[in-house]
Amino acid sequence: MSIDLWPLIVYTMIVLLVVGTMLGLSSVLGQKRRDRATNEPYESGIVSVGDAHFRISVHFYLTAILFIIFDLEAVFLFTWAIAVREAGWLGFAEALIFILILLAGLVYLYKTGALDWRTDRQRGRQVALKSPGGVVNRKPINHEDSGETAL
Repeated sequence: MSIDLWPLIVYTMIVLLVVGTMLGLSSVLGQKRRDRATNEPYESGIVSVGDAHFRISVHFYLTAILFIIFDLEAVFLFTWAIAVREAGWLGFAEALIFILILLAGLVYLYKTGALDWRTDRQRGRQVALKSPGGVVNRKPINHEDSGETAL
């Protein structure tokens, strides 16, 4: 069994020639002048202010990871939907189990508070806004007047 590799070799040589030509032309024809602001970063013509290194809450990373996980699972469901006729009822049962596992994971994340972005201060404000009946009021209730204690 022989495989002709010459088309792959020719393609690779053409790609390397194009990349080399582009790099060579940009270095020859590119700007040679160096100003004071040449190496300064900017975005949309606006010079950056402040430091780029700042702390971000772990909730942002957690949300990003959860998005990636659920996005990949959606891709699996799309591929199942394409082959739904070939998969038959067994494939449907497998997809149903997959969705139930996803829902169980989502319920677990909700119960553990992984989807709650509020800070401790915001949670305290929410507790102060809820009345004993569970109705949310616009201004905090003074529980000292009613003799009840806030949880």
